[in-house]
Amino acid sequence: MNLLVFSALGLYILLLVVFTRFVRSEGDNNAFFRAGRRSPWLLVAFGMIGSSISGVSLVSVPGWVDKTGMTYMQMCLGFTCGFVTIAYVLLPLYYRLRLTSIYGYLAQRFGRRSHLTGACFFLLSKLTGAAARLFLTCTVLHEMAIRPLGLPFAFTVGAVLLAIFLYTRKGGIENIVRTDALQTFCMLLATGCIVWSVSQKMNLSPSGIAETIGQSPMGRMLCFDASSTQFFLRQFVNGMFITIVMNGIDQDMMQKNLTCTSLRAAQKNMCLYGFCILPVNLLFLALGVLLYTFAAREGIAIPEAGDRFLPMLVGSGALGTVVVFPFTIGITAAALSSADSAMTSLTTSICVDVLRIESKGIDPEKALSVRHRVHAAVALAFAFCIAIFHLAGSGTIIDTIYRLAGYTYGPLLGLFCFGLFTRRQAADSAVPYIAVVSPLVCVALDYLAPLLWNYHFSYELLLLNAALTFCGLFVSSRHVA
Repeated sequence: MNLLVFSALGLYILLLVVFTRFVRSEGDNNAFFRAGRRSPWLLVAFGMIGSSISGVSLVSVPGWVDKTGMTYMQMCLGFTCGFVTIAYVLLPLYYRLRLTSIYGYLAQRFGRRSHLTGACFFLLSKLTGAAARLFLTCTVLHEMAIRPLGLPFAFTVGAVLLAIFLYTRKGGIENIVRTDALQTFCMLLATGCIVWSVSQKMNLSPSGIAETIGQSPMGRMLCFDASSTQFFLRQFVNGMFITIVMNGIDQDMMQKNLTCTSLRAAQKNMCLYGFCILPVNLLFLALGVLLYTFAAREGIAIPEAGDRFLPMLVGSGALGTVVVFPFTIGITAAALSSADSAMTSLTTSICVDVLRIESKGIDPEKALSVRHRVHAAVALAFAFCIAIFHLAGSGTIIDTIYRLAGYTYGPLLGLFCFGLFTRRQAADSAVPYIAVVSPLVCVALDYLAPLLWNYHFSYELLLLNAALTFCGLFVSSRHVA
């Protein structure tokens, strides 16, 4: 088993290294931040699938089926609507202003403090979310291959982060646009191989797979019980706004779109990417139903944490050794695709928004040196956050990510909505305080709601947080003719 895992890891890393050798990059800040604004839109769209899905979807979404069935597809429908909104509301704004960092919009609309507030909330949001995704992947790889050798979890985390740092250090977003496409292909191919292997174990034809899913109680996609947290309207709206904040006002995802040659190309990229999310997530959910059905037939004990289910089946040999190779490649590709773009976008935001190395007229050589040091610091910050997740433990990672997004992306959503849909000028000096108080109020309401009103918040905390921020901005603002 260890030999197979190491062989898969070695082959994939070798493939990635060889691939990056053919990606010609100038290595300067223009290539790192913007890729010269010449990326093919179709390549960007395909690569974004891997960076948004990450190893979490490959492991966590199938493990979620036991508790929520396939109702996650309701959120995925909302995702698609959110991507269309981004394409025709936000992208025209970003291209018109020719932004490198999208939080430059807040500087032009409100002022420097608002700009820094937006950038800081993005840094917090992206760092925690990406670290949570990478934590899950490192945990799986560690349990399957590294722990049996007597090496600590820190070794696995360090090796993965070092690999990401080395191949993103020079080319940045210019490299990532291309490597993400390769990694998306590897992840989807690996997932298809796992579905095929499970169906062979169960002697199922394609029609048998569809029949098994249709007959399973976990195959339910729609829920119209208004009292349930899985209620269709609740999930659809949550999915739409989660997409808007985690893609449309997220520097990581928008930085790739801003490398396209034109607004029209970026809009085509965003719409295609949005519609591709549906079949990809359907594949993960179908895999989950098949895995749980297989486990029930074979009398296999199911772990309490859904994130551990697929890795446990692969690691125990229940699905056969043939699955180990594609699973290792798939989860590694998904993890690197998500983490490398996050690391690059965090570096970009710190350099452009916080340090302003482009607007201060710093010597190019000095600016390049600053970027290299920031990139190394971001890698260390990832290691620190992963250590916290490791010590604290967690539930289902995908649920944790969406709940964190409600607290950290809420102020960003409120800021952008206020700027886009009102003509009022918020008090720039008050923006940081409003953005901090709103999530704290949400924490209190999340705790009190079950006690006082027997209501349990789900991902709509994001909307509540944004609304509180919007109201605070309105109160502090003045009308501009």
